[in-house]
This record gives sequence, C-alpha cells and structure tokens, in this order.
Amino acid sequence: MPFKHVRNMLVIQLHINNAGPYNFILDTGVGLMLITEPNLVDSIHLTNKRTVKIPGLGEGGDAEAFVTPPLNVDIPGLKSYAVSAAILKKDHFNLSSYVGMPIHGLLGYEFFNNLAVKINFSDSTVTVCRPADIKMLKKGTRIPITVEEKKPYLDAIVKLTDGTLSINKLIIDLGAGHPISLDNFIKNKGLPQKFIAANLGIGLNGPISGFISRVAEVDLGNYKIKDVLTSMPGDKNTNTRPSIARDGNLGMDILKRFTIVFDYTGNAMYLKKGRGFKEPFEHDMSGLEYFGSGKDHKVVIISRVEPGSPAYDIGLEKDDQIVSINFKPVTEMTLEQIDNLLRSRDQRTLLLEIYHDKVLERVIITLKRRI
Repeated sequence: MPFKHVRNMLVIQLHINNAGPYNFILDTGVGLMLITEPNLVDSIHLTNKRTVKIPGLGEGGDAEAFVTPPLNVDIPGLKSYAVSAAILKKDHFNLSSYVGMPIHGLLGYEFFNNLAVKINFSDSTVTVCRPADIKMLKKGTRIPITVEEKKPYLDAIVKLTDGTLSINKLIIDLGAGHPISLDNFIKNKGLPQKFIAANLGIGLNGPISGFISRVAEVDLGNYKIKDVLTSMPGDKNTNTRPSIARDGNLGMDILKRFTIVFDYTGNAMYLKKGRGFKEPFEHDMSGLEYFGSGKDHKVVIISRVEPGSPAYDIGLEKDDQIVSINFKPVTEMTLEQIDNLLRSRDQRTLLLEIYHDKVLERVIITLKRRI
C-alpha cells in the first residue's frame, strides 16, 4: 500500500465503518487507535460513548476522549474488525495544520500486532503479510524488541560527546519526528556543554519544552549513526510518569534512514540501510515554527519565534504570515519544502515576504547553524 512521507510523518488512507477515506498517521508510539478529529463522531455514526482521560507527555492536564464501540477499519488490501479506538474531545495535536493536509488520527498497535510490516521509504510503500510468511520480507539486521503495553521497545547504545557509553531503553516511535529523545538525560547528567532551548513538539497534555543537543553516536545492531541531534525534555514534562520505565524514544529522523520490517509476534525489527543513511542531522536554522492555515493549508502562519534566533533578530513575530521565499509564493510550496530551505545551509541568506500588521514587508534572514 502507498503512503505519503510528510514532515517526518507516515500517512496512509483508510475507511472506518464504510466511511472515508481518512488520513491516518502510522505511529508505533500509539497503543490504542486514536482519532484526533472530533467531528468524526458524527461521520462514522458512533453512539454509546463513554469518556476517559488519557495521560501523556506535556505541560497541561490529561486529555479527555470518547471510547468508541468496536470499529471496522478498511485499509487497501486489509480488513480489520472490532478495532478498539478513542476519539479526542479536542484536537490537541492540530496535526492537519502541522502536516499541511487533513489528518484524522493515529494508527498504531492495532495495525502492527497481527502483521509483519515492511516500510520502504525509498518508494513510499508499506508491505504486509501474515507473521508466518515473514520470509517474504525478512532481510537486513535483526534487532530484538519487546512489546509492552502495546508499544515496541529496543535497547540502543548511545555514545556521548565525552566518550561515555550507556544502554538506553527506547520506544520505537514512528510518530516522533526527531532522531532520538533522551527523557532522563538532564536529570542524570545535567545539561550538555552545547545545547539550545527548544519546543520539542506537542503531547496529549500540551507543549513539550526542553533542549536540543547532539550525541556522538547511536548504535542499532551493526549500524553506527554519527553526530545525532538529540531532544532532551525539561522537568516540566515529567509530571506524568510512564508505566513502563524507559529512557526515551527513537524517532523518524533515524528510522527513515532504513528499510524496516516490524515483527511484533517474533519480538524483532529488521533494519536495512537506506539511501539517506549518511545524510547529516540538521536542525532548523531560522528559529521559526509555522503551520498551514486556510482551506488547503496553504496560508503559512508563524506560530513561534525562538528568542535569540535569526528570525527573532530581524523582528519576525508570532502570527506573521510568510507570503514568499526568494520570490516563490509559499502557496506553490509544501511545508516540508519550506523546512528544507530553513535548514539548508549555515549563513545562507533568504528573502522573505512577510505580512505583518496588515502591511507586506520584505526582510532578509541569514540562517545560522545553532546546534
């Protein structure tokens, strides 16, 4: 089946109770299938809903959701019956604006549990078979995993810039855009010598604040991945302790560098090096965060400006609208193309057209490699 790889998210289409199609992010970091678009309550004709609270990483309170009756889920070539799910009462993630296309939910354990799943980023396809037929897919290095409370874990060796080594238990998280997150790093070792403060994303209970630094190496089986950007959540995000002790998660910016086979029933993940394996890890060099607004998510609005960043220094502000970059209208670009421009090269200059306080302005931003 085909998928779209957008802003480090893996998007597939499916139908629920014969309605749809809906766009769902394939996310191994999710146990229960989660519908993030509250309006689907009416579209898929749900009744007899009961409310639950869902804890999650972030700075706010728990999220409230409806538990659905068993759902029928159709993915091209697959039919699943009596699937458990929850529908958020409020769309905390705002994934449609972030990805730049309609996103209706997250699909995790219910998809991976009963199948062997191969993800090939070079041709944007997911291939599945029954676990008994995994020889059809099985190539590459076998990495042992455990599946605990509907989520997959592995042990990775992390080498710090000072040469020290540690074994870290990580969730394998296709829904996390970063390379790797180490939840307990600051508590155990304090802040590293080089870091930047950053917004690390959105959890179920709000923004995840923290820091970004680098580790010298992450070892997965025989593969050694060098100079890896590393997210380090701050103390404000640790109010909700996970029921499974872990050290962090392994995200898409590493996983996309491989062709991957997941075999939950065999407690294994298989990795084969992909064509982007040696690409350097780069963080945004502008200090801008933005989202797609409007009917087609083509209106690009700044949601945050990092203090002390190049964007901050030239006076860009939250709620400013980016109209064009180097004279190319952003309506002709994807959010991912904008991302790539703003992390493309240290000291590169870009001409931005900005709509600020009902006035169209042109400004020059000089990108800076901050970490």
